[in-house]
Amino acid sequence: MKKLILCGALAAFAFATQAASAAEFYVVRDASTKKCTVVDTKPTTTTTTVVGDGVYKTKTEAESAVKTTKVCTEQ
Repeated sequence: MKKLILCGALAAFAFATQAASAAEFYVVRDASTKKCTVVDTKPTTTTTTVVGDGVYKTKTEAESAVKTTKVCTEQ
């Protein structure tokens, strides 16, 4: 019984760690306002476009990309 509980706890920890490390951030540009923002889910609407290198592992990387991506900095 103790082995079963231990295995269950280890499995739960493994799934939680995998989910936490699978965070993805996107830089998207709104077609009407021409402004770029960082989002944590891939956009499914046609009013926004993913710009830059696509997927970023951290929010900080995505925010830095907003500052350096040409379509986000030109107005």
